[in-house]
Amino acid sequence: MDATRVTEQPTSLERPQPGVDPAEPEPRGALARTPAPVPPGSALRPGGEVSPSPGAAALPAQPRSGGEPTGPAATASPGTTTRVPPAAGTVTPDAPTPCGKGMDGMNPASTPGSEHSQPGAEQTAEPDAHRPRPVPEGIPAQPAGEPDLPPQGPAGPERRTGQALPPGRPAPMRRDGDRLRFVGAATRRIARGIDLDEIVMGLCRATVPTFSDAILVYLRDPLPVGDERPTGPLVLRLRRTDRIPAERDTENGFMPAVQPEPSELDTVGSELCEVRPGSALAEVLRGVRPVFTDAPAARAALPELLGDGSRFAVPDGQRAILAPLRGRRRVIGAALFLRRPERVAFETDDLLVAAQLATHSALGIDKAVLYGREAYIADELQRTMLPETLPRPTGVRLASRYLPAAETARVGGDWYDAIPLPGSRVALVVGDVMGHSMTSAAIMGQLRTTAQTLAGLDLPPQEVLHHLDEQAQRLGVDRMATCLYAVYDPVSHRITIANAGHPPPVLLHLGGRAEVLRVPAGAPIGVGGVDFEAVELDAPAGATLLLYTDGLVESRLRDVWTGIEQLREKLAATAQLTGPDHPPPLEALCDEVLDMLGPGDRDDDIALLAARFDGIAPSDVAYWFLEPEDAAPGRARRLARRALTRWGLEELTDSVELLVSEVVTNAVRYATRPVTLRLLRTDVLRCEVGDDVPQLPRLRQARATDEGGRGLYLVNRLARRWGATRLSTGKVVWFELNHT
Repeated sequence: MDATRVTEQPTSLERPQPGVDPAEPEPRGALARTPAPVPPGSALRPGGEVSPSPGAAALPAQPRSGGEPTGPAATASPGTTTRVPPAAGTVTPDAPTPCGKGMDGMNPASTPGSEHSQPGAEQTAEPDAHRPRPVPEGIPAQPAGEPDLPPQGPAGPERRTGQALPPGRPAPMRRDGDRLRFVGAATRRIARGIDLDEIVMGLCRATVPTFSDAILVYLRDPLPVGDERPTGPLVLRLRRTDRIPAERDTENGFMPAVQPEPSELDTVGSELCEVRPGSALAEVLRGVRPVFTDAPAARAALPELLGDGSRFAVPDGQRAILAPLRGRRRVIGAALFLRRPERVAFETDDLLVAAQLATHSALGIDKAVLYGREAYIADELQRTMLPETLPRPTGVRLASRYLPAAETARVGGDWYDAIPLPGSRVALVVGDVMGHSMTSAAIMGQLRTTAQTLAGLDLPPQEVLHHLDEQAQRLGVDRMATCLYAVYDPVSHRITIANAGHPPPVLLHLGGRAEVLRVPAGAPIGVGGVDFEAVELDAPAGATLLLYTDGLVESRLRDVWTGIEQLREKLAATAQLTGPDHPPPLEALCDEVLDMLGPGDRDDDIALLAARFDGIAPSDVAYWFLEPEDAAPGRARRLARRALTRWGLEELTDSVELLVSEVVTNAVRYATRPVTLRLLRTDVLRCEVGDDVPQLPRLRQARATDEGGRGLYLVNRLARRWGATRLSTGKVVWFELNHT
């Protein structure tokens, strides 16, 4: 290489323009880069500086376009050549004018005073155009052919040049780095959404008004989930629209532009469209890549997407981009980015921006749909594991609550249940399987089903826990759970409780006093080889028993016993609001209990069961023993008639005598021990007949020649409800009649 032709390397602040190949020649209109001639006798100093010969006159220094002084006295960096421009008004013979014109036809900014040659390219002279600093992320793009204008903020002219933008024109993106920063910020905002609405809203808020003036997002209806094959035609529904509001937000850096009159963008878009196979819209969606709407295919697809009036509503030229939204396996929608006619049009690079936004949004929507399906399955699983409605047993009122651990963990191992038992009793159960996952919910469902089956056998509470422990061991070695099982008898006003490692219940008395019941804790279910102990306590009328799981009283901020004490104080304070003679309503009491939870108290799911003991007064109970003999049905009719007369229910005498006679007759036919007869007067009249025979009666249609088999048929036709329950000592057949 000739020593006089030293190539100047670009500095870090003056990079080649994006998209320009350094090996390609300069465009037309640029002055040819020609090295300054070296005068005879001059020497080339180290670093590329030319040392003038003795006696040579020094030329005046010319200022650079950025205001930096240049001249022979300036020290050049290594690898650069210091050139001395000619004096004002002179023309260098070796430098040709662009397009054959003289200096009068040149651009005033195109002075060959600060050019930098590209490596490997022919050295030509080019204008030292102002190279702007990086602008903030999220600035709209400047299209090709528009003059490069400096950004203007809310304070007025641009800071470096003092030039002002025309009113209504947003600052442009001049570099690919600006687009990358915008895409990064937009995709982060889209990725923050966890459900479908949040993702679509994130796409709209990220693009309007930074990238477009308006956006329309269409999604498939219904959205396919995972590998499901869509059924029916492809239908797109307008999910969300967004546009620039009437007044710009000047606090966030958007200049107060002159607002145009309302345009067609405010009314663009139809609610629903069907994509016909082979149509122009189907072809655009199949192509996946975003396209300008001035393309023939996109222009033909717009009426199908937006309606017949969309041809005049969408701006002309490259001011609209149609971007298909493709998920992991199929197209799930489309997004239409629009710019008003007074704003600069989109550039070709903006198609890449739209593609990135569409890809991230579509994948996020795909995941949101899958997450929604998982959440739906979890909700359905939890709903089916817990009782849909609580029963209405005699002498007790019930209320319940269930709260998941978090929105993202909607299933758990906590459960509650209320199971009617023979003799107007009711079993109250609350349990907690370790964890709050699908596995915990499945184990909880198995244990709850087992508890219902054991309750139907009328086993004592400690026996129920023992069998639950055996069932948990059969399910696995690590299947641990806590459970509290209580049986309330409204006739005797007593309650029997057995505990398996569960927090103790709290009893709220009628006068407002709340006490923590002393129940042996026992070992959790699943440990194996342990005995459970039951205690029998008084359950006075008007008292409220509260059963709960540890998620209500234990958290990272407090231990379980501190939480139990706070629960007791909360119950006592709530009871004081209604006075000593009136217990608080059950539903309101449950809400007040849950209000004690603080921001850091939701570490686990919560199950809550409240039981208000009304009981049955002794005056409303009639109880007899009947010997299993032929005279027992007649005696049962007389006893029932006397009880009804005492209660003022003579209108039920005929029906009760008939049904009691039939049920007692069936009992004494096979019984070997005395038969029990009990009448209960509550909101209904209930009759219970017990014997020592475990076989349950079965309703059947008697033939015309049969002498028996019609007793249960009469009970089924005349009674409000009836049933039979097997006991450990036999069975109980009962029926109910309305008396009001």
